[in-house]
Amino acid sequence: MARAGTLIESVMKDIESKIASRAYLPNTRLPSVRAQAKAMQVSISTVVEAYDRLVAEGCIVSRPGAGFYTSGPIAPLNLTHIGPKVAREIDPLWVSRESLESTAGSLMPGCGWLPSEWFYQSGIKRALRNLARTHSLDLTEYAPPKGSQAFRHFLQRRMLSHNIEVTAEQIMLTESGTHAIDLIGRFLLSPGDTVLVDDPCYFNFHALLKAHRVKIIGIPYTPTGPDLERFAQAIKDYNPRLYLTNSGVHNPTGAHLAPHVAHKLLTLAQASELVIVEDDIFADLETTRSPRLAALDGLDQVIEIGSFSKTVSASVRCGYIAAKQDWIEQLVDLKIATSFSGNRLDSEIVLQTLTDSGYRKHMEKLHHWLAKQRQSTTKKLINLGIQPWIQPKDGMFLWCQLPTGKNATQLARDCLSKGVVLAPGNVFSQSQNAHDYLRFNVAQCTDEKIFEVLAWALDQQI
Repeated sequence: MARAGTLIESVMKDIESKIASRAYLPNTRLPSVRAQAKAMQVSISTVVEAYDRLVAEGCIVSRPGAGFYTSGPIAPLNLTHIGPKVAREIDPLWVSRESLESTAGSLMPGCGWLPSEWFYQSGIKRALRNLARTHSLDLTEYAPPKGSQAFRHFLQRRMLSHNIEVTAEQIMLTESGTHAIDLIGRFLLSPGDTVLVDDPCYFNFHALLKAHRVKIIGIPYTPTGPDLERFAQAIKDYNPRLYLTNSGVHNPTGAHLAPHVAHKLLTLAQASELVIVEDDIFADLETTRSPRLAALDGLDQVIEIGSFSKTVSASVRCGYIAAKQDWIEQLVDLKIATSFSGNRLDSEIVLQTLTDSGYRKHMEKLHHWLAKQRQSTTKKLINLGIQPWIQPKDGMFLWCQLPTGKNATQLARDCLSKGVVLAPGNVFSQSQNAHDYLRFNVAQCTDEKIFEVLAWALDQQI
């Protein structure tokens, strides 16, 4: 039986966590003593003591005849207090930090980017040399509000070749794909709005949406796209404002959106006020182009975003937003208000790299390397009893199920002790139903030690 002190502390922590997550803003009336006791299944006297202690600490105030209210200024935003507490191995922020801070000796089969030697380094170096020899304003001046006109015209031609009808004036450069989503969130979302995401989806979507204090609903993802029945039900139940997805090489599953699913998805969206944000960051990793919602919709209810951190450089940051022109004009104002100007030098480096004569040949080689690694990594994982969910046609990711009874979070914890950083399934899953899945990056799976450590860690679980 729990001690009274422990129960009192649990009530205090419940209130403090809601204040920290901004679920309770200043001057919010707390549940009555009786209601809080019923909700937490504790005695009324326990809640009375907890509330009295919180009053003494200055967290809440008592207003005779009116109840208890939160006090003080709004709490600093702490993302770790938003949502249920999870193990660090499936906390998106912790996984990101661990991947970004890993030492040179760490092996990272769970990370989401290519090894440095797989990027088009010669093209980047050539762009840097060209810029260093010029007297260009790109070296010193602020960027224009929408970003480089030459880059926007390049993106226009690129999207038109993918059947996305767009003008250069409908495109705005951003610092990254993440920056693009953040601006869109500021533009379209208010705290408490509902956003749909794929389940599983890129884990930083979860972290970023937390910062906007919205309700996140996961839609099960199938090998051909989101589950349409669940998608329709979610629109009916939650009246969501946004749906955030990858239509090309899906992260983390490697799946492609099927044409019939794309059409039905847009029909559902068009019958509501749902806006779709389509992240096309993996476009250059495709060998066979899958449907794009932006092409089918004509940028009416779809916003297209992307960046080049997966194929050009994760260090040289540049992304973009393509949307209806009146929205772009308002997004430009938001961009100026929050960052004043874009990174002119980075965008010029990326543009010169993308238009370098060797980029296309490099991508052909990259497609070959990835195909070879998908085959090799798949074989090694199957030998360990780890089964890919599908056999992807393109990209770097394998979404894999562990042998029966094995837990991905524990596996990640054990492997980390041996210097191998994994990406357990529940870090990608809003429903937390992927406890026996892992995402593997085949480009990061060239070292045999990874599979030796995996075999050892699997043997640790009874």
